[in-house]
Amino acid sequence: MKELIVRSISGLLYISIVIFAMFAAREWFLLLFFLLGLLAINEFQKLVHLKSYVSYLLLGVFMFFLSYKTFSLNAIYIYVILAMFVNLFLLKDLLIVGRIIPMFEKKKYIALIFYIISGFVFLTLIPYRNGVFTKELIIGVFILIWTNDSFAYLVGKNFGKRKLLERISPKKTIEGFIGGFAGSLIAGFLIFNYTNTLTLTTWLALSVLVSVLGTSGDLIQSKFKRQAGVKDSGTIMPGHGGIYDRLDSIIYSSPFIYAFIEVSNYVS
Repeated sequence: MKELIVRSISGLLYISIVIFAMFAAREWFLLLFFLLGLLAINEFQKLVHLKSYVSYLLLGVFMFFLSYKTFSLNAIYIYVILAMFVNLFLLKDLLIVGRIIPMFEKKKYIALIFYIISGFVFLTLIPYRNGVFTKELIIGVFILIWTNDSFAYLVGKNFGKRKLLERISPKKTIEGFIGGFAGSLIAGFLIFNYTNTLTLTTWLALSVLVSVLGTSGDLIQSKFKRQAGVKDSGTIMPGHGGIYDRLDSIIYSSPFIYAFIEVSNYVS
């Protein structure tokens, strides 16, 4: 009971800070996720046994010139293509490679730049549409993430029997994934009805993306933790683990979400 109370308080505090930053101003939103990005990089580097101070500098440079100043759309498009390619490679490794093996040194830097850092860059680019910070858009995406995680946990805990990927995450079940998928679709429908940002088709498509890719991101992070032999990536959030634990779904899926919204806007 005590653990549940601590977990609930910690989670509510985290959600409150995130939502406050989104409503306050674009600069506060960028600052918050820059700081969270620094923490996530630190946790990731510990998991893969890498010591690099350059990665923190790269996060600042990428977020300033791509997220804040947006000096070149072409550079952003090239970066998102490379990020999606690397993320799909990580997913391929997750699904195909049977053994959990350590990453080579070069792969660690590639993962840092095109998986972790890109996750924060595109997370902060998602709500910036046509020179305007659309907070409803990023709040909606986070609601999809949180709903998917919550429904997956509740359904999996109460009805889960068949394992989703037992060698990586023994607690995740197919029933839980289906529950998260259904919850995300319901959330997408409700977000459409209460906001004036995207079409119903786009929100439902985003719900599918978030459910599939968010779960993939969670499993990929679980693989890194199994490689390191740890339960959580950090201890900064009592009952939840580290920042990387909390943001693994959005870190992985944000390049795909950004690309999908860009293509949808272009087509429409």
